[in-house]
Amino acid sequence: MQYLYARVLVIAVALGAAGCSKEAPTTTAPAAGTAGPATAQPQPSMPADHPMPAAPSETVDLTGIARAEGGKTIAEIYSEKADLAGRPVSVRGKVVKVNANIMDRNWIHVRDGSGAEGTNDLTITTAGTPPAVGDTVLVTGPVVLNKDFGMGYEYDVMIEDAEVKVEPAG
Repeated sequence: MQYLYARVLVIAVALGAAGCSKEAPTTTAPAAGTAGPATAQPQPSMPADHPMPAAPSETVDLTGIARAEGGKTIAEIYSEKADLAGRPVSVRGKVVKVNANIMDRNWIHVRDGSGAEGTNDLTITTAGTPPAVGDTVLVTGPVVLNKDFGMGYEYDVMIEDAEVKVEPAG
């Protein structure tokens, strides 16, 4: 049991460093043999003194980003997510945030100038050398929906295990 608690703690700290939390209440079913509706329980949260990473950079210039050939914009990935679930897509954008080597993967936030708040930032996981903030990248990988890493870290839409190619500046 102690191993389980240690593992959960490591995941919680790693995801806290990734700064990709969406706090939402969880639902707990009534105990076996009891009646009554499920009740909302608050999610555990990080201690108040836990360091939180900076938000995605707002200083990255998103103008002039061309759609990937045969690919989608970030706004289209969000709006077509049900049809794209489990399918590989390509998207071109600029890196606005990087968290390297968390849970044996790099966490990258990419924007292309499309979408409104909440549908303009796509989380990507990848292996290898991560790109730098400001790099233009071509990302290809499967769309994953409703990925829950626990402790309030849930992603409505993301691309996991992506191939990320940094494109030349210019």
